[in-house]
Amino acid sequence: MYEPGFWEREAIFNNIDVCIIGSGIVGLNAAINLKSKAKGLNVLVVDSGFLPHGASTRNAGFACFGSLTELIDDLKNESEDAVLKRIQLRWEGLKKLRKLVGDANLDFEPFGGHEIFTPSDAEVFEECQQKITYFNRLVAPVTGVIDTYKIEDRKIDSFGFSGVNHVIVNQCEGQINTGKMMNALLEIAHQSGVKIINGLGISAVKNTNNKVEINCIPGFSFSAKRVLVANNGFASALLPELEVLPARAQVLITHPVANLQMKGSFHYEKGFYYFRNVGDRVLLGGGRNLNFEKETTTSFGTTPQIQDQLDRLLKEMILPQTKFTIDMRWSGIMGVGTSKSTILKCVEGNIFCSVRMGGMGIAIGSRIGELGAQLILDSL
Repeated sequence: MYEPGFWEREAIFNNIDVCIIGSGIVGLNAAINLKSKAKGLNVLVVDSGFLPHGASTRNAGFACFGSLTELIDDLKNESEDAVLKRIQLRWEGLKKLRKLVGDANLDFEPFGGHEIFTPSDAEVFEECQQKITYFNRLVAPVTGVIDTYKIEDRKIDSFGFSGVNHVIVNQCEGQINTGKMMNALLEIAHQSGVKIINGLGISAVKNTNNKVEINCIPGFSFSAKRVLVANNGFASALLPELEVLPARAQVLITHPVANLQMKGSFHYEKGFYYFRNVGDRVLLGGGRNLNFEKETTTSFGTTPQIQDQLDRLLKEMILPQTKFTIDMRWSGIMGVGTSKSTILKCVEGNIFCSVRMGGMGIAIGSRIGELGAQLILDSL
């Protein structure tokens, strides 16, 4: 068992006001907000990975807040107010992230978000066509744009796709570099006086004597006055009462493609597949719908079933008659549930949580981190 020595106890694990579990976009934003509103707080962020563990930097880098098919499906299961509130949170999160980090440090590119439809999607597209005016009116107060969603079939030829006959563009969306995002957030957190420890797994948190005892996987423990669980898809290991399921997302990226035509972020099959350009490369992910049970896991890795389908989409639809090679394949772990709503609350005593981003952590994470910080501040 590893046990911190005297100096480590005194300098790192002593008199902690707030311990945040999870050093991704939510956890770091929570820490930064805590220090900005209460500079004297001793804030410690811990994460089990040597880099942020989960999805914050293992995603596609979409600055998106809702494709039309997603919103139509949401409205079939939820009230208009609930759907609009979630759009508002995502929009506010993106604005907050861009303001905090800066577009240059994000490599933010406002190329738009595109939803593509093949002939087999005829009924789905027809429903979108019928409801596009309604949703434009719904989101206009949020985006400030009259026609957020537009049918832009004239763009299809310029992308070089095969078998695509319709495209709906969300002109308020874009894309970012999440590696640069994380570098910037880490720098801001350090400058704010936040302490960050990576590679430290937490096995349990327990309220005791007006504090929270935090048990670490190496075998030692320490305490903090407050704990915020912000590790999204991994949260149920610490708080099993929460309805948070892990969801693995598999991704690949090509080597640079000569004369790549497409620019922007793209959704296909109601967002179960998503791809974008990264310079002259194509990044493509998704396929969880092929095997939901197997992809409900906290284990990183890829599977032939999904990767073969991603390869097929690249070859047959995205880059037809174009030579390409794959550079890397990887995966990230999201947090989902039967509801798309984020879980943001006091769980018990001095233990709080900001989890279940529903695959929209880049959009919503900064705002949810801020709200999680406010929960902590209101409890002090």
